[in-house]
Amino acid sequence: MKKLIIASTSTLHGGSYLEYILPTLKLHFENCQEIIFIPYARPGGITHDEYTQKVAETFKTINISVKGLHEFDNPIEALEKAQGIFTGGGNTFLLVKQLHEKNIMDVLKKVVENGTPYLGSSAGSNITGISMQTTNDMPIVYPPSFKTLGLIPFNLNPHYLDADLQSKHMGETRETRIKEFHAFNDIPVLGLREGSWLEVTGETIILKGNLTARWFTANNEAVELETETVIG
Repeated sequence: MKKLIIASTSTLHGGSYLEYILPTLKLHFENCQEIIFIPYARPGGITHDEYTQKVAETFKTINISVKGLHEFDNPIEALEKAQGIFTGGGNTFLLVKQLHEKNIMDVLKKVVENGTPYLGSSAGSNITGISMQTTNDMPIVYPPSFKTLGLIPFNLNPHYLDADLQSKHMGETRETRIKEFHAFNDIPVLGLREGSWLEVTGETIILKGNLTARWFTANNEAVELETETVIG
């Protein structure tokens, strides 16, 4: 049975890394002494080792050790044996490129579907959807496919921002970009605001956190979903 926490972000303004969601993660990974961290998204170009160390310091506070997937000679075997898995944020294009090129996208999907607890934040959440096409990230590399894990039956837009009517910014809003996506695709999209996450147990998907989320479907007006809504 699938067990996922799909978070919009790793860090809230004024907080430390994963601080706002640590009580939830302690329960989520309660049967794990060690988790595998996938550092491929590399926010700001941070190294795999630096990123893994940052994650390890946080998980140490809930008595869980962390090992980076890049440290294993056989990443497929590492994922198959993992007690738990966390994929961090950064650039989704880079993350997806690495997962496809290392032939571990399908392996990751399989082990999570078989019950290995999974945590994603930002880019690591983007990949739980059907495709990565609603990411906010720059296409700094060219992945062989936009296809992702398909662990949930829709796409995500993490860090979703509402239009600021007082702003002088003249670029596209997030809602405009999602409408552009729906001009060519009919996959639903969930705009997940900072501090919100999805809790997935089997096929049940529940919105968590204190904020509403925004649900977009092709040819329809967007809908606000209240926290604790079952989605799907």
